[in-house]
Amino acid sequence: MLPVEKRDFISLGSGLDRCAILRKSCLILPTYPNVPFVIGKRILNDITQVFFWQPSIVLKIVPFSVYNLYMALAKIKSATTWGLKIIKMQIEVDLSDGLPAFIIVGLPDKAVEEAKERVRAAIKNSGFRFPQNRITVNLAPADIPKEGPAYDLPIALGIMAASVQVKANFNEILALGELSLDGSLRHTNGILPIILEAEKLKVSEVYVPSSNVKEIPENNLKTFGLSNFKDLIFHLNNEKRLIPERIEPFSGHTENHYLDISAIKGQLHAKRALEIAAAGGHNILFFGPPGSGKTMLAKSLPGILPELSLSEAIEITKIYSVAGTLEENEGLKKTRPFRSPHHTASNISLIGGGKNPKPGEISMSHRGVLFLDELAEFPRTVLEVLRQPLEEGSIVISRAQGSIKYPAKFILVASTNPCPCGNLGDSKKECRCAQSAIIKYQSKISGPLLDRIDLHLEVPRINIEEMQSLKEGESSEIVRERVSFAREIQFKRFASQNILTNSEMTNEDLKTYCVLDKKIQETLKMAAEKMALSARAYHRIIKISRTIADLENSENIREEHVLEALQYRQKNSFTQTHSHL
Repeated sequence: MLPVEKRDFISLGSGLDRCAILRKSCLILPTYPNVPFVIGKRILNDITQVFFWQPSIVLKIVPFSVYNLYMALAKIKSATTWGLKIIKMQIEVDLSDGLPAFIIVGLPDKAVEEAKERVRAAIKNSGFRFPQNRITVNLAPADIPKEGPAYDLPIALGIMAASVQVKANFNEILALGELSLDGSLRHTNGILPIILEAEKLKVSEVYVPSSNVKEIPENNLKTFGLSNFKDLIFHLNNEKRLIPERIEPFSGHTENHYLDISAIKGQLHAKRALEIAAAGGHNILFFGPPGSGKTMLAKSLPGILPELSLSEAIEITKIYSVAGTLEENEGLKKTRPFRSPHHTASNISLIGGGKNPKPGEISMSHRGVLFLDELAEFPRTVLEVLRQPLEEGSIVISRAQGSIKYPAKFILVASTNPCPCGNLGDSKKECRCAQSAIIKYQSKISGPLLDRIDLHLEVPRINIEEMQSLKEGESSEIVRERVSFAREIQFKRFASQNILTNSEMTNEDLKTYCVLDKKIQETLKMAAEKMALSARAYHRIIKISRTIADLENSENIREEHVLEALQYRQKNSFTQTHSHL
């Protein structure tokens, strides 16, 4: 850098008191990284460098008598979401001469468009100057829709930078949050997926509303919780520094508000099936007469599932953040989801939808339980959307702008009556339904969907003696210990793969982890032929056998494990009638 004499410094006000203009050979600009300056009509992007020009060119761009040097353009890093995918953004704020106006471009939705009024009021009510210029905010890239109020904070920050009211290295900063009119920051949904990918944006500091801090897991970034806009500006100007938040270590737990399995009288066979489903992540169908305990069994399942791991909690919380259902100061989800949509639910409510598709009930059940009560009452078109997530553990929603893939690895618990009156196969009550009515009722559940449900359990009506019995069964805590033990075996088994439970194994995985001796293979072959099992059902029985072996801490699958698994595929009053459809 050329030597600069003291007489060459010119104070231009507006905070630009470190500008040196050398009249013959070069121009030195103040250090405002990533904030271009305008000299006349020429934009200088790298203002930390020394620019060498011929004197004649300098004089043409900036007449010697009029040095109109001011900060006109600010660029702030940001990001948007397309499903759970993060798209890098840059918020550009330009201040230009002309009548005062505030324009936002770049496909903003209504919430982003209304940010103009929130930002204007927040800046003024925080004690700062709102520029009386023509303000243009560009949300780049311009071809991607922008939704939600999370851009309030970066837009306000860009205006403050462009009007030279704040100095910072904006390359290192990511700020997101909704502003109130008084300058305070409100809890903002949809920012967690962006924060988790912040390191890819090459930032080192993250600024979010203080009520959002709890949902951010431990990371390598400095995380600052903001209660108001003024604190951020004072911090960046080194007037009053903020202290980074201390992220608490995650600890999952199982809520005790779930129905304890010991409260269910009798139904030992169904409870055993429920334990197997929880241990291996298998789907289960309960069918039987009204009042037999199907719904109670389903509601007790979350209580016997193992505690969430940190990675599972992050997956779940990201989905709920994008869906906009996280509560203020809720933090990372600590319990497994239990979703129970009504049978009048549409297929959009199950799979998700919207212009920028939000998650539906299927994705919001990820790593938890999706309970469909009265399965046969759901429209068949709605039930058919379950095929893909049950097979692949994800759901793809297609739009003109592209496709969104949401995770959907849940345990499906379905319950249904075997016929319209509910008494088909009941030893105490006679079924009054015509055969045609039974066929029509059961035809709502297609064969391919039924084939994707691992365990089929008939839940008979319990007798009076069992209801009046004072003897309590095993508690959810005891069952959960066995389930957690089996899950730990699976976690170690699949440590090198992207799966957690036996139900997620592929056919290739079965060859590695479910080796059967010749006697067991012959038994399974005979059963498959007699029961007319499909290839999918055959493989699912092997997976169930592997889970039963894990519950018994058996390294190998034995014949009794396979025989027990076959019990959950036997023909009965529901599946036998269904097989004739």
